[in-house]
Amino acid sequence: MLKENSLKGKTIIITGGGTGLGRSMALKLSELGANVIITSRKFDILGKTAKEISEKTSNTVLAVQTDVRKAFENEKVLEKAIEKFGKVDALINNAAGNFISPTEKLSYKAFDIIVDIVLKGTYNFTLMLGKYWIKNKLPGNVLSIVTTYAETGSGYVVPSSISKAGVLNLTRSLAGEWGKYNIRLNAIAPGPIPTKGAWERLLPSPELEKQFLKNIPLGRVGKHSELADLASYLISDYSEYITGEVIKIDGGESVSNSGEFNILDSINSEEWESLAKIARGKK
Repeated sequence: MLKENSLKGKTIIITGGGTGLGRSMALKLSELGANVIITSRKFDILGKTAKEISEKTSNTVLAVQTDVRKAFENEKVLEKAIEKFGKVDALINNAAGNFISPTEKLSYKAFDIIVDIVLKGTYNFTLMLGKYWIKNKLPGNVLSIVTTYAETGSGYVVPSSISKAGVLNLTRSLAGEWGKYNIRLNAIAPGPIPTKGAWERLLPSPELEKQFLKNIPLGRVGKHSELADLASYLISDYSEYITGEVIKIDGGESVSNSGEFNILDSINSEEWESLAKIARGKK
C-alpha cells in the first residue's frame, strides 16, 4: 500500500510481536524499511521470529524479552532500543489475552490475568514512551489494537471487553492531552482475523465459526495483510493529522449487528413478495 522504504529510519516497538497479528505487523513494517523491536515473555519464539523477519527483509529486528505487566522490567526494552537505534518513534500496543466463558464461572485471578496484560500492559508501555518523548521533545505515535466490542461491550469475553474499552478510552484521552507534544494516539478495532492461539480459544468449533461468518456482510474473515497495511498507514507520516481515532476493520460486522432490521437479510424473494402484499392490505 505504501511506497518502498516509506518507514525507513523509523524505529517501532511492537508488544506481543512474536506471533499472530503482532508478527504480521512486524513483518510489514520491516518490509517498509522500519527498525522493529518485538517483545514477548517467550524469548525462544521471539528470537525465532526476529531472525526469520530479518532474513526476509534484510532489516534489523531486535527481540527483547519482557512482561508487559511489569513496568520497571519494560524499561529495558526502551533502553535496548535506544542503544541499538538511537531513538524510538512509535509504539504498537498489541500484547493481549482472551478466552470465552460465562462470566459467573470466572475466578478473580482469571479476570486479573486478562486485565493486567491488556489494560495494564498497554498503559505501562504508553506511559513509558510518552515520558520519553516529552522529556526529549520528540514527536511520538502510539497505535493500540483493540476490538470492535470495545465500544459496545460483549458478554462471554467480559475481562477482554472492559480492558479493551479502557485502552480505547486511554487512546482518546491522551490524544487530547498529548497533542500539544506532537504525540498521536490511534486504535484499530479488528473483527474476526484468524490467529492460531486466539482462534482456537474463541472459536473452538466449526459451528461457532460458521455463526460468526453469518454476521459479516462481506462473508469472510479478515486477512493479516489487511490489518498490517492499515497499521502501516497509521504509523506512517501519511496519517500525521489523524489522532484520537479508532478504525474498525471487520468486513461490516459492526454495522450489520447494530442495524435493528438487518435480521431481514434471511428473507428470500418469495417471502418479500408475501410481506409486500400484507403491507398493501392484500390477502
